[in-house]
Amino acid sequence: MKQLDGKIAIITGSTKGIGKAIAKRFLEEGAKVVISSRSEANLEKALAEINSPNVAGKACDVSRYREVESLIEFAIERFGALDILVNNAGVAEPFERIINAPLEAWYAPIETNLKGTYHGCRAVLPYFLKRGKGKIINMAGAGTGRFNTPYISGYGSSKAAIYRLTMSLSEEYKGTGVEIMLLNPGMVRTEILGLHAPPPELQKRMQTFEKIIDIFGQPPSVAAGLAVKLASSWSDGKTKVFLSALSRPRSQWLLLSYPFRKFFGKIDRTDY
Repeated sequence: MKQLDGKIAIITGSTKGIGKAIAKRFLEEGAKVVISSRSEANLEKALAEINSPNVAGKACDVSRYREVESLIEFAIERFGALDILVNNAGVAEPFERIINAPLEAWYAPIETNLKGTYHGCRAVLPYFLKRGKGKIINMAGAGTGRFNTPYISGYGSSKAAIYRLTMSLSEEYKGTGVEIMLLNPGMVRTEILGLHAPPPELQKRMQTFEKIIDIFGQPPSVAAGLAVKLASSWSDGKTKVFLSALSRPRSQWLLLSYPFRKFFGKIDRTDY
C-alpha cells in the first residue's frame, strides 16, 4: 500500500521547482493532486508533462483570497473531497539593498508567501474542521532558522512570519483532527534564487553564493520526500511538526561531504 493512497491534495505554485516535485511524488504515492499557478501557460505545460488522470489544474493567484477559495472548491468538485493542502507558492524579491529596490519588490513576497499561506489556511480550515480531519503543510525557508537574509529581507520576513503563523494556528486547532505543519525545503536551485538573471548586487557576490549552493544545495526530491511524510498517517494527531531538508545533522553531513562530492564531480548544479 502506498503512503497516500486515496488522498486528495492541492499544491499551490506547483508547475515548476519544488512544488512540481512534490506533486509528482504525491502522485507516485497514490494521491490525486490539483496543481496551480498564476500562469495559464505554465499550468498547461505542467499538466501535459505530468499527463495523469489523477492530476488536475487550475490557475490561482494566492494573493487573492477568492481565487484560493475557488481553487479549494475546484478540487472538491473534481475529486470529491480534499485531505491535504500544501501552501507552496512563493517568490523572492531581486537580490538588492532595501533602499535601492522599489517598494513593490519588497511587498511581492509578503503578498504571495505570507498572504498566500494565510489565505490557504483561512479558506480550507472550515472544510477540514467540518470533516474533523485534514493536513495543512506550510513552507518555511531562509529567515525561519539561524540564518539572516541580507538583500532579500522581504522574503526572509515572509518566511519568519509563516513560521509564527503556523505555530499559532497549530496551537489554535490542536485536538481538532487538523494537523498544521511546517516544511523547510532547504536550498534548491530554482528561479527563486535569482541565478538565471542575477541583479548587480548578486553578481558581486556570485562566487561566494555559488559555493554556498554547491555545499548546501539539494534536489527538490529531498523536500518532496519530507512532504509525503507530513501528508501521510505518520503525522496523525501531531501538532507543531516542523521538518527540514536542512536540519542540523543534514547540514553537517552536506558540509563534511562537500570536498568528496567536489572531488568526484558529484555536485548537483541542475536548475529545477
